[in-house]
Amino acid sequence: MDEDTDPTDVGERVSEDVETAASLLGHYYRGELNRMNTEHGRIDRTTNWAITLIAAILAFAFSSGDRPHYVLLVGILALGLFHLVETRRYRAYDTWRSRVRLIEEDLLAPTLDPAGGVEHPDWRAELAADLRQPAIKTPFVEAYTRRLRRVYLPLFLVLLAAWVVQILVVAPGGDPLAAADVFGVPGWLVVTSVAAFSVALLVIAFWPRKRHAKGELQDRGKEGDWKGE
Repeated sequence: MDEDTDPTDVGERVSEDVETAASLLGHYYRGELNRMNTEHGRIDRTTNWAITLIAAILAFAFSSGDRPHYVLLVGILALGLFHLVETRRYRAYDTWRSRVRLIEEDLLAPTLDPAGGVEHPDWRAELAADLRQPAIKTPFVEAYTRRLRRVYLPLFLVLLAAWVVQILVVAPGGDPLAAADVFGVPGWLVVTSVAAFSVALLVIAFWPRKRHAKGELQDRGKEGDWKGE
C-alpha cells in the first residue's frame, strides 16, 4: 500500500476499480457458499441423528412384549430436543443463504441477463449493512415451523402412532387408559396430554403465517422483502 494512501479509503478505491471489485466479490461469494454448505451439513447431521434415535427407540420398544410404553414418550421428548437444535442451526444456515441469494439475484442474474434488471436496487447497501452488523434473518417461530413441517412432523407422528399401538397392545383387560399410566400419573391425564401435544404440533405446522425471512438478532429493523421464497 502506498504511504500516502489513507487506509479508510481502501474500500472506496476498490469499489471504483471494476476489475478488483469483481474479483473481490467472486472470492466473497465463494466464501459465503462454503459457510452455507457447512451449516447445511450440520442440519443434515442433526436430522440423521434424529432418525437414528427413532429407529433405535422403535426397535427397543417392540423387541419384547414387556417393554414400557413410556420409552416412546421419552423418545418424543428427545426428538423435541433435536428439533430445537436443528431450528437453531437452520437460522444460522439461513443467514449465509440469504447473502448468497442476494448476490445471485442482484449481481449474477443481471450480469447474465441485463434486460431483467435487479430485484433490489439497494442490494449493495443491504449487504454492506449486514456485513457491518450480522443478524439472524429468520425468526425462531418461523424456523421452528419450517423444520417441523418439512422434517420433524412425520417423525413425531411415527412415534405417536407407535405409542398408541403400544398401549393398545399391552392394555390390561382391554383398557388403554389403564395401560397409559406412567409412574402413578393417571392414564387419562397422559392420553389427554399426548393428544393436546399432537394437536399443538398440527396447529404450529399448518397455521398460516406470513414469512419474514429477515428476522432480528439485533434490534435494527432487519425484516424486509429483499430475500424472497
